[in-house]
Amino acid sequence: MHQPRPLPAPLDRLRLPVIVAPMFLTSTPDMVVEACRNGLLGAIPALNQRSSEGFEAWLTEIDARLTAYPDAAPHAVNLIVHASNPRLEADLEIVIRHRVPVVITAFGARPEVIDAVHSYGGLVFHDVATRRHAEKLADSGVDGLIALASGAGGHTGHLSPFAVLAEIRQVYDGLLILAGGVTNGAEIVAARAMGADLVSMGTRFIATQEAAVPEAQKQMMLQAGAGDVLVTPNLTGAAASFLIPSIRAAGLDPAALPAVGAPDAKRESKAWRDIWSAGQGVGGIQDLPTIAELTERLSQDYRAAVARIAADPFAG
Repeated sequence: MHQPRPLPAPLDRLRLPVIVAPMFLTSTPDMVVEACRNGLLGAIPALNQRSSEGFEAWLTEIDARLTAYPDAAPHAVNLIVHASNPRLEADLEIVIRHRVPVVITAFGARPEVIDAVHSYGGLVFHDVATRRHAEKLADSGVDGLIALASGAGGHTGHLSPFAVLAEIRQVYDGLLILAGGVTNGAEIVAARAMGADLVSMGTRFIATQEAAVPEAQKQMMLQAGAGDVLVTPNLTGAAASFLIPSIRAAGLDPAALPAVGAPDAKRESKAWRDIWSAGQGVGGIQDLPTIAELTERLSQDYRAAVARIAADPFAG
């Protein structure tokens, strides 16, 4: 059985083993700085800025603001490394110039990207959803794998957290991060007990004061449960999780969404911007705290869960 182990530098500065997931049209420098100064790994997608120049301005801002917090946790950037991303080369050069501590890659594994990040001592994490995918990446040079389980917001996996961690751990003994449905400290402990080293949390952090989403989206999340989440490829071309009430508000029928590229698929409402994403953990969200308040709550929940397990008669 994989045992929890100390995290490598610079992850050893984390207060909790938590990545605040890089979320399209949601994550901002404010979220990253607040996450990092409270001991969580804050992450931002490069493509949340419309240009590479804007992306570099954001990194410059993040670097400057974090100098006020010398004990802050590291931050991360999400790069889409698929050939369809025309900005990859320019954005990677910016990442290197700013020596971003962690780079989270998606939609392909590129050896040249891994080598470039390693050249200055950075870490590279990559998304996987199956054992087969993990096998292909186990010897690629990545420093960690993010296991996408069912219930994740945004693009999601199809296996339960139990199944995906168990399968990947059979072929990969490196740093493993679980993404999907984690909303509280006890669930972070559970993920660690099942073989994850960290968790990636997105949905819970959309419902915070700092998240750059419409207030209506946050209020919808407070009212939603797991049954209000639809997983469909018909909004982005890949299986992704969206709030059913937001699909209906856009004038669409959740049960009859045309496939991407179909003649009747043209619509004014866009995924992520007007049709809002959330994972199945949305049902556990009941308020809109600041990131600082949420981090303190997660920390207290985490310690309480560890104490409960230690007192469990079966643990003796």
